Amino acid sequence: MAIFNTQNTWAIAFGLLGNIISFAVPSLQCKPTFYRIWKKKTTEDFQSLPYVVSLFSGMLWLYYATQKKDVFLLVTVNSFCCFIRTIYIAIFVAFATKKARMLTVKLLLLMNFGRFCLILLLCQFLAKESTRAKIIGGICAGFSVCVFAAPLSIIRTVIKTKSVEYMPFSLSLTLTISAVVWFLYGLALKDIYVAKELEAANLPEVSIDMLNVGALASPEPAEITVVPTASKCTCIDRKAETENGHGIKNGTHSTSAY
Repeated sequence: MAIFNTQNTWAIAFGLLGNIISFAVPSLQCKPTFYRIWKKKTTEDFQSLPYVVSLFSGMLWLYYATQKKDVFLLVTVNSFCCFIRTIYIAIFVAFATKKARMLTVKLLLLMNFGRFCLILLLCQFLAKESTRAKIIGGICAGFSVCVFAAPLSIIRTVIKTKSVEYMPFSLSLTLTISAVVWFLYGLALKDIYVAKELEAANLPEVSIDMLNVGALASPEPAEITVVPTASKCTCIDRKAETENGHGIKNGTHSTSAY
């Protein structure tokens, strides 16, 4: 398996650019979220599903890379992805509530361990070597849809709170840019499975952007604080006049409280 050698200049260019974006933007972008979790010692309304699914997808792409040639840049980006996502999931599990922690552990056992081992065994022992890469590539393309659709799991929270705090627009934007670059990388390699990642990104990203625009266009009204003022009591000396011609009474005091 010659994953280190390639004569395709465009593949190298787009692959390096994809690695830079994947290293610098999505990973660094998640740091504020997990720094907040670390500082507050709580996961609040953040969910682990996007990171668990992303880790599973990275594991599948690594397995796919072992069946292909000239895909070293695909190996590097997915190795880095798996490493970073593992750290993030560990932090999430450490500070999550019991319910969220148990759900995350179940997802890891069922998806990242159980399902991955099942796919590995079935493809390795039942699929022919000539068709193995196609089968794994199809599975990878399918789970790329899950990776880009995973942020949609937070839609209920966005609608409920009318806030995009837990689903930032920048994440949608960087995922789209990353998908476009890897789409071009797939075209350069003439690898349809890598290129299909762009198709996986389109619909979920449009949905997320629409929610962002809607939430930003309908902000919550500002809370108005009413500061009560102290009432004053004034004593006014006045003369009461009577209409029946009885005259004027002097020295009458009247107290009014407001």
